[in-house]
Amino acid sequence: MARFLATLVSATLMWASFPPLDLGFLIFVAPVPFLWALRRVGTPREAGWLGFTFGFIFFGAMLSWSFVMGAVAFLPLTTVMALWSSGYALLMYLARNWSPTRWWSMAVGAWALWEFLKARIPFGGFPWGSVGYPIGTIPGMRGSAQWIGPTGWGVVVIAVAAGIVLMLEEERDRRMFEVAISVVAVLTVLGGILSPSAEGYQVRVALVQGNSPCPRVGCPDEKQQIFNSHLNLTRTIEARSVDLVVWAEDSFGGSYNPTFNSEVAAQMATEARRLGAYLIAGGTRPAGPGMFDNVNILFAPDGSIVGEYQKRHPVPFGEYVPFRDLLEFIPQLDEVPNDMTRGEGPVVFSIEVEEGPGVFGSVISFEGVFPRYMRATVNAGARLIVVATNNGSYGRGAASDQQIGMVRMNAASLGVDVVHVAVTGKSTFIGAGGSTAGRSEQFESVVLRGTVRFQDAPRTLYALAGDWLQVLAILNALVLVAAYRETRRGFKIRPEVRR
Repeated sequence: MARFLATLVSATLMWASFPPLDLGFLIFVAPVPFLWALRRVGTPREAGWLGFTFGFIFFGAMLSWSFVMGAVAFLPLTTVMALWSSGYALLMYLARNWSPTRWWSMAVGAWALWEFLKARIPFGGFPWGSVGYPIGTIPGMRGSAQWIGPTGWGVVVIAVAAGIVLMLEEERDRRMFEVAISVVAVLTVLGGILSPSAEGYQVRVALVQGNSPCPRVGCPDEKQQIFNSHLNLTRTIEARSVDLVVWAEDSFGGSYNPTFNSEVAAQMATEARRLGAYLIAGGTRPAGPGMFDNVNILFAPDGSIVGEYQKRHPVPFGEYVPFRDLLEFIPQLDEVPNDMTRGEGPVVFSIEVEEGPGVFGSVISFEGVFPRYMRATVNAGARLIVVATNNGSYGRGAASDQQIGMVRMNAASLGVDVVHVAVTGKSTFIGAGGSTAGRSEQFESVVLRGTVRFQDAPRTLYALAGDWLQVLAILNALVLVAAYRETRRGFKIRPEVRR
């Protein structure tokens, strides 16, 4: 019972570390009860069930916003996340009686492996709930993400938590905690002193959040009304007052599409010319039988179309249906009649603003929460990022705040300013150090004005090296497992399991 209660406490503290409560400092202690319980399990079955319980409660609470789309969306997603945590628990059962140092290394490395795989499998992965993201609420720590990224901070967080567990043992071992907390202190100080700053040419931005008349439920003329709302809000912006106007994902679509509707294209081009500014807008268009594209299209100040970015990572069961033929018995999947085509890679745009030239790139929807997509865009030459999303399907839950929290850590990791815009909110400006400026409310029609800068500083270590610390932790854990399979001598502390 004690181990079960500890798991419940841990899952609750983990949930509290993320929005809506957003108590990021709790992340260092949130995994402690769960790890403590796993060090005392008696059977693989108990370990698996504790892991599943932890995952189902934590992810179920965190992803409760997905329930507005029904149990058919909520239960499979939460169950898959719980199965991942169950797998971690089974690995830790293997290590439950190892020496303190080896157990600590396994706790850190196996968690890193869990998060690495969870962000990629299945269907491209789902990084929500990764323990490095709540660090974004703590400025000095957030600033040091430029060296280790959110994945590296995930390694450090579990290193601290596992160190605390070892200090709670009858035979206390402080070494691992002291090492981990020293790393935290150094990273926090250096991140505060050397926080990333873009430092390049200034870009005056108008962020247009047009809202939807019928979010989630839909209505016959929704696409038209969303387009008209964005267009009318853009018409309130003073000429020559901005360099870049940003509309969100799904700000156009259906027959209101600049790709094949010349009138729509002319209206958007007219606003770009009137403002003397670039205008980037996101929407969908047909792409052949049963397929569609999700794109961001950029207009130049002269009204011409500069180019477009095509989304690379479709949302499973939202923008495409895996195994459609096998799952045709599920009626809710009829709401996703077409599958999204995948873009081939990052796209960057060279633009000229009042102060000088610069390059920016865009990602769409939840691509912004994956470090790998934003990192690929930066390494393709982008010195400013636009994240265009929707969030209209998730009601008034915490989905938008959770997404912004992850995007801000990715911004700090890459040292770039980010413009984050959503059709129904929330929208904001994110600095290269992860700070936010101005934020709209959900289901608000509004124009946010702000200033961002192109990145002029050298690319960050994380932009160059990626998830290097996470990979090192994983390799260390795999070496320990391989050594354990060869021989069990030297691994056990004592034959009995702690209770």
